[in-house]
Amino acid sequence: MKFIGALIFAIAIIIGAYLLGNAYVSRANPDGVISVTGSGSENFISDLIVWEGTFSRNSANLEEAYKNLNSDKQVVRDYLINKGIKENNIVFNSVNTRELQENQYQNGNFVGSIFTGYELSQSVKIESTDVELIEQVSREITELLNKGVQFNSQPPRYYYTKISDLKIQMISKATEDARLRAEKIAENSGGSLGDLKNASMGVFQITGQNSGEDYSWSGAYNTIDKNKTASITMRLDYEID
Repeated sequence: MKFIGALIFAIAIIIGAYLLGNAYVSRANPDGVISVTGSGSENFISDLIVWEGTFSRNSANLEEAYKNLNSDKQVVRDYLINKGIKENNIVFNSVNTRELQENQYQNGNFVGSIFTGYELSQSVKIESTDVELIEQVSREITELLNKGVQFNSQPPRYYYTKISDLKIQMISKATEDARLRAEKIAENSGGSLGDLKNASMGVFQITGQNSGEDYSWSGAYNTIDKNKTASITMRLDYEID
């Protein structure tokens, strides 16, 4: 008898979990309310790329350092344009200047530092919808070393310009998914779905496709991967007739 009782209890739990799914029926409301969560996701390919890099020059003479850096700037500009990048997509930022100091020691003790020169650096930013071209240039940028330019490249960042339209499509998918769940739950409970009482949107996430990237309560926004997955959740509250 104990075995039969335990078996009946286990079956009751499984049936209850199946009927509830991602929802619950609020008995506090005399009419009853079903709250369901639906999800929507969409894979897409980024259509905007942002790539940045920095080049620098060192010299004991500030004027000489600036002259050399300005010469490097022209080499970088010509290189990028020759690679097919439009000039209006190339933005050079202001020059940063840093004094170089060398620490001095006597008998193992620090006694101060002396000025050894200047380091001047300048960054360049390329923003373009020609994603494949910029990707290729970012991989080949070490060619500038052969031209005497010390160029440090950053990984490209990827964005999507139609994110608002995509978000609307996903909200529609998530809402439809939630409504279907609510209809099924109402049907299984012997009732019918009533009016929608409330709808709220959950966190909007953008992650890399097949990246295993963790979701965030505040919303993830991946800029590392070109191929991305966007996802969203919708919570709907329905009356039960």
